Amino acid sequence: MTTSTTGQNFQKTILIVDDLPENLTVLGELLQPTYRVRAAVSGARALQIAASEPKPDLILLDVMMPDLDGYAVFARLREDVRTRDIPVIFVTALDTAINEQHGLELGAVDYITKPLQPSIVLARVHTQLELKEARDLLRDQNAFLEAEIVRRMADNQLVQNITIHALARLAETRDPETGNHLRRTQEYVHLLAMSLQSHRRFAAFLTQHTIQLLAKSAPLHDIGKVGIPDHILLKPGKLNPEEWDIMKTHAALGSEAIEQAERDAEKPVDFLILAKEIVHYHHEKWDGSGYPEGLAGDAIPISARLMALADVFDALITRRVYKPPIPHAQARAIIVAERERHFDPDIVDVFIHRFDEFCAIAECYSDSEEALKAKLTLVQGRDIGI
Repeated sequence: MTTSTTGQNFQKTILIVDDLPENLTVLGELLQPTYRVRAAVSGARALQIAASEPKPDLILLDVMMPDLDGYAVFARLREDVRTRDIPVIFVTALDTAINEQHGLELGAVDYITKPLQPSIVLARVHTQLELKEARDLLRDQNAFLEAEIVRRMADNQLVQNITIHALARLAETRDPETGNHLRRTQEYVHLLAMSLQSHRRFAAFLTQHTIQLLAKSAPLHDIGKVGIPDHILLKPGKLNPEEWDIMKTHAALGSEAIEQAERDAEKPVDFLILAKEIVHYHHEKWDGSGYPEGLAGDAIPISARLMALADVFDALITRRVYKPPIPHAQARAIIVAERERHFDPDIVDVFIHRFDEFCAIAECYSDSEEALKAKLTLVQGRDIGI
């Protein structure tokens, strides 16, 4: 049986389910003046209607039906993503407290016993529709708030990324390297970290979140060079011992600047913790001969060990004011020779395994001749006081 309201446009739709047509007639006549009513004489038909448009705002479901009883229909409704949120009122001649408790425990919103009393039916239907409207409103508000949080987090992330790159570019304006060095080393670090994610020595540290923070922090690795005088930073030849001692202070200068930023922050910032590690320790060496602390082996933070190899490889294959670039294969041989001396052996092994991808990154973000000429012109201009 189907009770329709053709030509009417009531706001709320109610599905009534009962295997006895006379019961549907009674409920339909009671509800039709206020609501759009749809009806089903079996559990199977009720499931079809509930999943179709217009979706019911409320279901009045008889418990005692052949084939699929009300409890079975209710279970199917809850299993279907299209119908699981529709509130259900059980309607039955079973009027014991145990039956009512069972229905409510299953998740029904209310329980009406027969014979039906019109005023009670209308009152309970009205109450449950109001509750559903409130729940829907709350759900929509929550969805809006979640979307707003995502949007604001994305905005904050964008501002954070821009700030990082602005700081990195600040260092780059005083350094003979080009900006693509920042992008290449960032990609190298990301590749190494992803490749080591399942390695027993690195898995606990290299979570997906940490890898994202590492890639974000990598461009800041030489930010301390802003504190190195031009006559040392831009010197085309070999530095003397005094000049080299000054050059090495860039690691501490950079980490001190980040530490100050941490103190100024209202709460800890994850990427600054890793950035400080990278800046301070990426010139340490596996055998303890590096600077500024002379750390060795696993005492060197993983973030700095990854950055060390990425930075040296890029320095080898690119032109600097004090040297020409060398071929990728020759750079590879130098890196391999420094296994267990300069670099963590497991990181070198991954570098060897992914060497073709390192070369692809180098080619993808290679420096144009125009950029190199512009950089050299700037360096030479500063060198002679322009």
